[in-house]
Amino acid sequence: MAKAIHSMVRVLDEERSIRFYEAAFGLKVADRLDFDGFTLIYLRNDEADFELELTVNKGRKEAYDLGDGYGHLAFCVDDLEAEHTRLKAAGMSPRDIVSMKHEGNLLATFFFIQDPDGYQVEVLKRHGRYR
Repeated sequence: MAKAIHSMVRVLDEERSIRFYEAAFGLKVADRLDFDGFTLIYLRNDEADFELELTVNKGRKEAYDLGDGYGHLAFCVDDLEAEHTRLKAAGMSPRDIVSMKHEGNLLATFFFIQDPDGYQVEVLKRHGRYR
């Protein structure tokens, strides 16, 4: 059986991205692999083994074109309102909290926040299928 182990995003500024993901989601550097043309940084927290891989291509100065195919990363939390307040107080500008129903039943309550490279990150209240 296959097991999801990481998702990768390309970033321009290693330190800025590490600070964002640590402050926003408690992700810490689990490993850092430096190569001639690029660096791979694996981030994780104690909630799961799944990692976020940051790829820094050395010498790159221009922002990446995220295109129209990129979706988003998602995290779930117990207290969505508290996380929203915390991120807002930290100056991270989370969008408003919204809810979505499916067939009349609450499916999800969530908000989005943007990382320093423009990637969208969804933060969901731990509920139903989002655990």
